[in-house]
Amino acid sequence: MLYLIGLGLGDAKDVTMRGLEVIRSCSRVYLEAYTSILTVGKDALEEFYGRELILADRETVEQEADEILRDATDTDVAFLVVGDPFAATTHSDLVLRAAKAGIRHCVIHNASILNAVGCCGLQLYNFGETVSIVFWTDLWKPESFYDKIRRNRLSGMHTLCLLDIKVKEQSVENLMKGKKIFEPPRYMTVNQAADQLLEIIQNRRELGEELAFTENTICVGLARVGASDQHIAAGTLQQLREVDFEGPLHSLVISGCLHPLELDMLRLFAVDPATLEQINVEDSSTFLS
Repeated sequence: MLYLIGLGLGDAKDVTMRGLEVIRSCSRVYLEAYTSILTVGKDALEEFYGRELILADRETVEQEADEILRDATDTDVAFLVVGDPFAATTHSDLVLRAAKAGIRHCVIHNASILNAVGCCGLQLYNFGETVSIVFWTDLWKPESFYDKIRRNRLSGMHTLCLLDIKVKEQSVENLMKGKKIFEPPRYMTVNQAADQLLEIIQNRRELGEELAFTENTICVGLARVGASDQHIAAGTLQQLREVDFEGPLHSLVISGCLHPLELDMLRLFAVDPATLEQINVEDSSTFLS
């Protein structure tokens, strides 16, 4: 059997009891190590689980899946994913490979940012399509995520923005030279995401477009959701740009139409209480808020 096990969002103890039992019984246990992170490292997980973990980076999962599935027709193999196995990044390819090889699979679910984001007070059924905001470079500044946010806003829906993670990435120079030298891990902050969105807003404004949102739109920044030191801040996009959310992982929500109960909840996390006190439901239902 191939087990895909969600680890939750906080630390080693967030794994379910069922998941922990399976981890301790499997012949090999892989830890997916490129889509998200916990607040504790591999050593802490190994100590709590009582098992050695094999780190599986993107290259391992995408190019060496056969090794992960080796002997899984006769023994149990676990593949651990921070959050839920089929949340922000699906692992459908691994499941399809297992099915093709005649290997059964079982998914043990857990909390992910897709449902835990409700901790900020915005109601989950009011969210539209989730988007990913990627790191820009000097030569590559995609804006496609803005258009997805626009579609959500036109429907009055909130947008959960998942912020980029760069783990075990090579520089262009080392990639061209074939050198297996990797850059230090990078995790996009709410501040960096806000900077990129503000630049897009300015670009679209100069083009004379009707804006999907502005620097004054109410947004929510979240850091380390599920951990004991999680941080939530609600305010305008411009205000969130100045908030220190500290360590990773960060997420950003751009609001759509706000229910009165949602507004009351957001006020618990206000960067500046006066900003949210000035908002009413009628204001939040307009396209430009």
